Amino acid sequence: MANATNVLASGIEINGSIRFSNDMIIDGKIEGEIISEKGRVTIGENAMIKGNVTAGDVKVFGKVEGKITGERCELKAKSRLEGDIKAKMFSMEEGAQLSGRTEIG
Repeated sequence: MANATNVLASGIEINGSIRFSNDMIIDGKIEGEIISEKGRVTIGENAMIKGNVTAGDVKVFGKVEGKITGERCELKAKSRLEGDIKAKMFSMEEGAQLSGRTEIG
């Protein structure tokens, strides 16, 4: 179980911070911080996050209200981010919505 992936399916709601070290897929609702030193987090199409996200690699397919900080951040076509991004690498697909500032590099 060296590279276990944690999954929070749609229908799950959490109030509070989440810390993890490997990979996490979130498709539910979270109100609170998501924190990982080097891990990867995928925010699914059904996900609704209210809080800051800090991880090594962040992929957003759903909605985030908060700041994203990481090595790499990707906003996918149907994603919505209301908040700032601070990342070394950033990509945004056509159709993604960003309301905030970006700090790249």
